[in-house]
Amino acid sequence: MKAIWNGTVVAESDDTVVVEGNHYFPAESVREDLMRPSGTTTVCPWKGTASYKSLEVDGAVNADAAWYYPEPKDAAREISGRYAFWKGVEVTA
Repeated sequence: MKAIWNGTVVAESDDTVVVEGNHYFPAESVREDLMRPSGTTTVCPWKGTASYKSLEVDGAVNADAAWYYPEPKDAAREISGRYAFWKGVEVTA
């Protein structure tokens, strides 16, 4: 699976976990050089508190386009250490 935004592959892995239709990529498969900090968080009743990162590719910024669960609840432990994408990031095989 690949996550592509602004013509650039931001993550690629054969080991994604699908939860609620979203592919969660292992952190080591994500291009950290394209990730920017974000203070945004949201809460899912069964997964826990999600933190977000923005993507920056060729000077363009996609705010809060990636999310992860630093400390997922037990029901979601399979996504620990993984990122998912949205906001126009194309996830494709």
